[in-house]
Amino acid sequence: MARVGRMALRVLNVLCLLLLVLVFAMPFGWMLSTSLKTLPETMIFPPAWIPKEPVWQNYAEAWKTGPFLKYFMNSFIVAIGILVCQALTIIPAAYAFARYQFAGSNLLFGVVMITLMIPAQLIFLPVYLELSALKLLNTHLGLILPFASSAFGIFLLRQGFMQVPEELIEAARLDQASEWKIIVRLMVPLVKPVLVTFALFSFIAHWNDYFWPLVMTTNETARTLPLGIAKIREVEGVATWNVLMAGNLILVAPILVAFFFSQRHIIRAFVYSGVK
Repeated sequence: MARVGRMALRVLNVLCLLLLVLVFAMPFGWMLSTSLKTLPETMIFPPAWIPKEPVWQNYAEAWKTGPFLKYFMNSFIVAIGILVCQALTIIPAAYAFARYQFAGSNLLFGVVMITLMIPAQLIFLPVYLELSALKLLNTHLGLILPFASSAFGIFLLRQGFMQVPEELIEAARLDQASEWKIIVRLMVPLVKPVLVTFALFSFIAHWNDYFWPLVMTTNETARTLPLGIAKIREVEGVATWNVLMAGNLILVAPILVAFFFSQRHIIRAFVYSGVK
């Protein structure tokens, strides 16, 4: 009876996992199916999951609604630029909060955590006015600088750095290693899964960001891919869901590629945190 109970529990666990996968995968499947349909097929009720004949031309139509290559490059420059800036700021800050006790350190860390509770829509106006005064509207730098650091990244890396045994750091100092060398050669490799996980979250957030590029750009110079996708509805009309879904797949493809190459590190990050 105990063996039957374990088997039933295992089957129930697998069924729950399959249901969870189905819930998360269904929107992507629907998006892919709709992107390959003709316009009349998108209006059929009940809807059909498999198009009668795939229409790959929808992707070409979505691409031609604007300078998509420029949008794509702008999104890439902004997302990678933000990642580089965040790496340069959050790694030293997280190390300082994790390994140094100085006057006001807890207060400063509390201030950093408070910024997590402030929505971007609340502070965008003063930031916009400041960047406008610096002539940074319609520039990549204007889209990068407001996100050059991350309170969430500092918190996440601080927790990772705190798991590193103090003995390793003391051994490195006995070998005359500087603090920067300890950070770069010792600490960062040890928390690489956590760093990659944060990098993926940051990349997804800023690749998909619609609000800030909409505020900071008034022409095509620095507009990003989400704004280009929004133009499909303006040019083609609200009813062309097949072209709109094709554009959304173009938008989400780099995110899926990034997740595919980083999923091993993400799993290691959660396992590492769980073991510690």
